[in-house]
Amino acid sequence: MTRFELLRRWWQRYTSQILGGVGVVSLAVYLQTTQAWVLRELYRGLQGGRVPDTRLADSRLQELETQVQELQIQNRQLQQLLNYQQKMPLATVATTVLGRSAGHWWHQIWVGEGSAKGITPGSVVLAPGGLVGRVLDVTPHTSRVLLVTDPSSKVGVMVNRSRAMGILVGQGTGQTVLEFFDKNPDVKPGDRIVTSPFSTIFPAGIAVGQIESIDWRAMPAPQATVQLYAPVERLEWVLLHSYGAKPALLAP
Repeated sequence: MTRFELLRRWWQRYTSQILGGVGVVSLAVYLQTTQAWVLRELYRGLQGGRVPDTRLADSRLQELETQVQELQIQNRQLQQLLNYQQKMPLATVATTVLGRSAGHWWHQIWVGEGSAKGITPGSVVLAPGGLVGRVLDVTPHTSRVLLVTDPSSKVGVMVNRSRAMGILVGQGTGQTVLEFFDKNPDVKPGDRIVTSPFSTIFPAGIAVGQIESIDWRAMPAPQATVQLYAPVERLEWVLLHSYGAKPALLAP
């Protein structure tokens, strides 16, 4: 028997084993390089493209957890507002903030109560912390509010400690500026600011904010930067107090 005949018989005897081994090795290399995504896709195909039930259950659970968390936050805010309302000496109506313009964030808001609840233009708007603004106009069930941070807002205020007085002016940001009447007011950083007893559009003594810094070189009188107590930038609930403006004092 020739060497060629021996080789042919050996090949015929072990052909299936050799080809099987090569196939297994090739498949292993292929799965390693593709990270078995083919098998995963094949598995999905066998399921008819459906999302596994466990994934749907997890998504629903996350949605419910988010809803519960949101309700807990709203409940805390309402409880905080209720506690604040109960301590207020003024009769107030609680309502939600319906909207505000992203382009005029510090200027105006719309709230969910109006003339049907006795709210009138000039009504005072409060939130936990103190003064927020005043109502400009109303419909039966909504009110438009001018925030104290609007540049057109001017509020008569007073330094709680020294009784120095001035006008609080909005800056279109989270801070406001207090323009003093006196050229040498008794004021220092940390002093608390309240509405003036001489204001014709706000009740006296409402908390407003505190002095952050003072510009003694401002003309014609010093100015102070005031950080507001009420979180004007993230209002969700407010209190409305129907306040009749006092007549302005007439010169003798």
